Amino acid sequence: MENLNDQFLAEGRELVQSAGDDLVALAARPDDPDRIDAVFRAVHTLKGSTGLFDLRPFGDMLHVAEDLLGALRRKAIVPDAGIIDLLVDCIDQASRWLDAFDAAGSLPADAAQVGRRLQDDIRRLMDPTAPDEPARTEATAVDRSWVDAILDAHPAIPQGDLVAVRYAPREDCFFTGDDPLALVKAIPGLCALSIGARQPWGALDEFDPFRCNLVFDAVSTAPRADVQAALRLVFDQIDLVEIDNSRERHQAASTATREVSARTLRVEVDSIDALGAIADDIVIANNALAHLAAQARGGTAGAVLVQGILANQLTLDRLVGSLHRAVTRIRLMPLSSLFQRFPRLLREIGAKLGKDVALVIDGETIEVDKSLVDGLFEPLLHLLRNAADHGIEPAADRSKAGKPPRGSISLSARRVADQVVIDITDDGKGIDPAQIRQTARARALMPDEALAALSDQETIDLIFTPGFSTAETVTDLSGRGVGMDSVRTAALRLGGRIALSSVPGSGTSVRLALPVSVVLSNVIVVACAGEQYGVPMDAVVETIRIPPDRVVPVRNGRAFVLRDTVVPLLDLSILLGLGLDQAAPGADLRLLVIRRTNGLVAVVVDEFTDRLNLLLRPMSGLLTGTPGLAGTAVLGDGRVLMVLDLPELIA
Repeated sequence: MENLNDQFLAEGRELVQSAGDDLVALAARPDDPDRIDAVFRAVHTLKGSTGLFDLRPFGDMLHVAEDLLGALRRKAIVPDAGIIDLLVDCIDQASRWLDAFDAAGSLPADAAQVGRRLQDDIRRLMDPTAPDEPARTEATAVDRSWVDAILDAHPAIPQGDLVAVRYAPREDCFFTGDDPLALVKAIPGLCALSIGARQPWGALDEFDPFRCNLVFDAVSTAPRADVQAALRLVFDQIDLVEIDNSRERHQAASTATREVSARTLRVEVDSIDALGAIADDIVIANNALAHLAAQARGGTAGAVLVQGILANQLTLDRLVGSLHRAVTRIRLMPLSSLFQRFPRLLREIGAKLGKDVALVIDGETIEVDKSLVDGLFEPLLHLLRNAADHGIEPAADRSKAGKPPRGSISLSARRVADQVVIDITDDGKGIDPAQIRQTARARALMPDEALAALSDQETIDLIFTPGFSTAETVTDLSGRGVGMDSVRTAALRLGGRIALSSVPGSGTSVRLALPVSVVLSNVIVVACAGEQYGVPMDAVVETIRIPPDRVVPVRNGRAFVLRDTVVPLLDLSILLGLGLDQAAPGADLRLLVIRRTNGLVAVVVDEFTDRLNLLLRPMSGLLTGTPGLAGTAVLGDGRVLMVLDLPELIA
């Protein structure tokens, strides 16, 4: 639980900072749609995160701010200084509430009133004739001390997923037909109950037997949705809190000192010792270089110096590789710290949608760079929401389709070479290309002729278009045109790729392929059309040279036989759009043999020039997401080498 709090606070502060910076820029250029989109996404993501902790006033305020930003995106409202000032007030209030949650584990006592005032200001701005929203009782939404109290009073509460319930009946409940005792008795899985007074009883002669002054605190072993269903007639008078099955962890989470996860990293002592040993060896190698410099000044023969420099270079190569691997290992952390956040969230989403959804998690022990864990929460949150909201059908529809009433969503991770592949798959209704085409046509995303020419897969990929949504109504879960475009943006920012596949009636799968970390890659450098490019060695099966007479035409292409296997032949210059190189007549062809899922393919290059260990960095800026580029690396002479993703380039 403490880890969830840390990550929520770290991400929340980053989102607040990002939104604040964009609002400052928006004040100078109120009509900048990119800035409006950026603020909208930050508010949308932060609102979703508040749902993990039942911070109702926080989420309500952000929901109304999201309405205002949505109106700005649709150009239903013209942005002006007053609108931007009001949004800044909301972001400032969000920052104050994050600080309060960090210090006390809850929002301030006046959070409901402060949040409602901001909501009313936004509603009046959007519609001057709109009345203020009626006040709601929020005391129990921010005060969680009663949860600890009932845990202390009932030490024999069973282990498992539990739901704490506070039911504060209205004072006039007896006149409206409510029977508080009967309602409490109907709570499924009731395993603990405490009854207290809402206010002090006072003198006996002032006692009013027709006014209810009771508060019921209970604990249930039933799912939250079942408890909500049993108390649906008095839902405005209850507060539900899902509590940790370990009382010790629950109490520790409320008192532990929180560290900001974005700036801290726990490191094993053994890892520090390993770094220290490498540092010692680097000092020795540096002293060896100083000795060689002294020999050079003393007139030592060049051959002796060259031999010493080469030996020292090999030592430094080994040490640099060891140092990078050690630092990379320190930054690795298991995906469990991220994945464990989603079961509760999905239960909340399912309860709001009235759907029974199970989340199956696999591969949470896979270790990735900490920056990847921090950056994946937003895209995975959107994907799980989409799967539950748009993918999983209602129980009645699933039964008619021959499916079990309970929907299933799987979240899995696996390591493939230097990448982690994360799949989010549901067994829902899938994506109907016809509906996507209809929505795209209604929103005039492209001409009808171009839309009709798209394949089903190309049509489905239109959901990555910014602002695209098939939802008919706006809720706190969907319908605002945010989601898949932000997922793709986040994946590209992390140096990865996203792919989507769907079978109507059977479900949808989204795949994220991301680099585990910034790593030293073994790269072969090749020449092509007068330029040099890098190709990761893990993509190359072998390098060979063949005479031109071994190449035979096959339909519109070329091929050759390699150990009784016909291998297609492609030219790197053509793949890069540089045109066909004119090789010297009779010269041998230099080939990179690449393995793909459907077999081998060979790529013709001009020369094999070098083989290096390079620090490969993902593409950024204007080149982010460029197909066929794995990243860049800086060579020893300062030049930037483009490193190709040949399997993707060939596909």
